[in-house]
Amino acid sequence: MRRLTLDDLYGFAVPSDPALRPDGGAVAYTLTSVDRAADENRTEVWLAVPGARPRRLAEGGAPRWSPDGRTLAFLRPVDGAPQLHLLPMDGGEPAPLTKAPLGAGPAVWSPDGTKIAYAGPVGPGDGGPPDPHAPVVADRLDHKADGAGLLRGITTHLFVVDVASGESTRLTEGDLHAGEPSWSPDGTSLAFTAALEPDPDLELDAGVYAVPATGGKPERLTDPELLCAGAWWLGGRLVVAAQKGEPVGHVRLFELGRDGAAEVETGLDRNVMVGHPGYPGAAPAAHGDDLLFCARDRGLTRLYRAPAHRLVPGDVSVAGASVAAGKVAYVAATPRSPGEVFLLDLAGTTPERLTRHTPADIDPYVPVSRTFTAPDGTEVEGFVLRDESLEESRTGPGPLLLDVHGGPHNAWAPVLDGFHLYHQALAARGWTVLTLNPRASDGYGEAFYKATAGAWGLADTQDFLAAVDALVADGVADPERLAVTGYSYGGYMTCWLTGVTGRFKAAVAGGAVTDLSSISGTSDLGHLLKTYEYHGDLAAQSPITRVGEVTAPTLLLHGENDDRCPIGQAEQWFAALRERRVPVRLVRYPGASHLFILNGRPSHRYDYNERIIAWLEQWVSSGSPS
Repeated sequence: MRRLTLDDLYGFAVPSDPALRPDGGAVAYTLTSVDRAADENRTEVWLAVPGARPRRLAEGGAPRWSPDGRTLAFLRPVDGAPQLHLLPMDGGEPAPLTKAPLGAGPAVWSPDGTKIAYAGPVGPGDGGPPDPHAPVVADRLDHKADGAGLLRGITTHLFVVDVASGESTRLTEGDLHAGEPSWSPDGTSLAFTAALEPDPDLELDAGVYAVPATGGKPERLTDPELLCAGAWWLGGRLVVAAQKGEPVGHVRLFELGRDGAAEVETGLDRNVMVGHPGYPGAAPAAHGDDLLFCARDRGLTRLYRAPAHRLVPGDVSVAGASVAAGKVAYVAATPRSPGEVFLLDLAGTTPERLTRHTPADIDPYVPVSRTFTAPDGTEVEGFVLRDESLEESRTGPGPLLLDVHGGPHNAWAPVLDGFHLYHQALAARGWTVLTLNPRASDGYGEAFYKATAGAWGLADTQDFLAAVDALVADGVADPERLAVTGYSYGGYMTCWLTGVTGRFKAAVAGGAVTDLSSISGTSDLGHLLKTYEYHGDLAAQSPITRVGEVTAPTLLLHGENDDRCPIGQAEQWFAALRERRVPVRLVRYPGASHLFILNGRPSHRYDYNERIIAWLEQWVSSGSPS
């Protein structure tokens, strides 16, 4: 057995997006790995059958079974654009189905299996790609999006493709971004989410609409008070995931009927997780009259049957689930694996592990839960990662890294983290790594979730310092060798903490936010964040107002094409520290969006991890430049 190193970034293969065959006898899934030579992330469609070794089916991802289970639709790039392909499961090669100019989205089969719907991008004019050299004219704030950049008139619309002929019909028109559709049980219409009201960039709106399967004017099904994240026909009922009122609060489930939306009783004061990059979860599903859904609990995304019946045992975090024939297939991360595919009979109790993609020879350090108490009495959970086997050889307290998650409505989980491998590498070098879920973290109730609205930095600083104080008092952390890092909101808090205390001897801020006034006008979500998250006194909540107190040598790591937290935020901090001759370094990653540390170029992700270790070892372990 061996400890993890940064090179394991190139060795991990992680499944996602499981699709259970309608008869419950096999699971198709996407497997993501790294092609080190090409410096690319690679996705393939694999098949897992109970009692057999998983096998590769094709290059691509997002597999979806036909209703009869005889055909698998999936996405594969063609000339750089994802196109739907069909793979006959009784033999044969995948055949392309779509030729969409800008690509297609994941397949949604009609109930009778004769058609496939999808949501896909459409360019201005003829629907093709926009001229990259043409002037970009913006009349609204939503003219760009992180990961896509300047939209240049690209919108997202619904299409239906005839499986037999390949003929495609566009169902929607206008200036909209349609969410993934869901077929009505009779196959005559599709439900989808979109913002179709005037000024959606200023007046937050996300409704559920129905459109005829042959095309036509969409009909709104939800009231404006529901801010909808998805809609699914589950048997004879239409289930919606939505926030009610303002977008700072839990996502809940609602069932739409003739009398409007009725909230589904989950029995939990927890946030429903439908699944987004960095926010694991799965779309709700039906098992007879029962509703299955994911919700975050104490950092872990768990699978439940409403109301409040937990289905999957143990400390695992679910990222993708599919239900059929009385079974559920799901992907789960565990303390010793970043993700594997499991199959659970809903009448039984013990899941069956179908895949073993995690290297068998690794022995990762396992995070240990610890509860800390802030000065105001609030209890805060954290996870302590360290090499306990070194305890006998330690001569005293060791260096401590406090790592702050993004969001702020996200959470650390006590499972193997394949993205932040520097945690494992530092533990092997004698460091203690503390990942803390302060107030505003997800999984501890809605009041806790909303606790920093209008009080970024002001409400949660005590949580971090109390946890550090406790580890110092325990003799675990050396008060002269403390460091702090974080990404996105974690980058914000890294800069904030070094401005309010001189205790940290080094800092690494990734994708940082430093000036809430300037980011309000430059982020793709700036208006939303200013209105609902850090509303109020922006200067009082901005690290830049405290930069004159910073003494910690600071490393700034930032994606060049980050539209969520634009690189100007890091540039402001870099310039302010450099002018004061505080040791500072800015590293820019060309072409990288905000989520590059999760899905960006492998060499960039490796470099990100490596630089954190080098900076901390330079300024904390030795206490001076190397």
